[in-house]
Amino acid sequence: MTVSTVAAANTLGDPEAGKKVFAKCKGCHQVGEGARNRIGPHLNGLFGRPAAGLKEFTYSKSIQRAGSSGLEWHAETLDAFLENPRSYASGTRMSFRGLKNPEDRHNVIAYLRLFSDDPANIPEADPTATATDHDIDQAILAIQGDPEYGAYLSSECTTCHQADGGDAGIPSIVLWPEDEFVVAMHAYKTKQRNHPVMQMIAGRLNDEEIAALAAYFNSLDN
Repeated sequence: MTVSTVAAANTLGDPEAGKKVFAKCKGCHQVGEGARNRIGPHLNGLFGRPAAGLKEFTYSKSIQRAGSSGLEWHAETLDAFLENPRSYASGTRMSFRGLKNPEDRHNVIAYLRLFSDDPANIPEADPTATATDHDIDQAILAIQGDPEYGAYLSSECTTCHQADGGDAGIPSIVLWPEDEFVVAMHAYKTKQRNHPVMQMIAGRLNDEEIAALAAYFNSLDN
């Protein structure tokens, strides 16, 4: 498959430009026909692959833990990881400092999609912000979150979600009603909503921390 055959179908970025960005990755990763594991794993068939999903490659313990927690590689998880690999997976052996330019990340993601089985039809994860649709203990909803504590906790959230309310490529959570934020996070925590990354993040948070994050994001721009 050539870059040009699927460029129009790829909404995340420009595969041709992504091929040039991937030059920064070639020292450790191979992709395409004949690709082999090197310092890093090959990246063929990456979309939908669990983190640490190649049995023949020895991953860092941090990536193995992420895979065991349900992390899969899709557009939004790759975007967050490529922005700052060490922040996203503390302890990774990957020395690359990341791609700070969102356009570069989207382009290289578009390029990598070419080497999965069917780039035009790869399922992406469900959106984060959807309607309130799960029951929750009213005592949990009654918790008054501390916005200052939420600001302290928010760095992991803003790896993907934009604190300025932007929603390019991923839903905004700024000014989201607190009760809906809490309901959604607990739905991920109890695995009633299917999103491996959000399930992993929510699973690490207690009720007070979720309430604090809800209060913080609801307070932005107020």
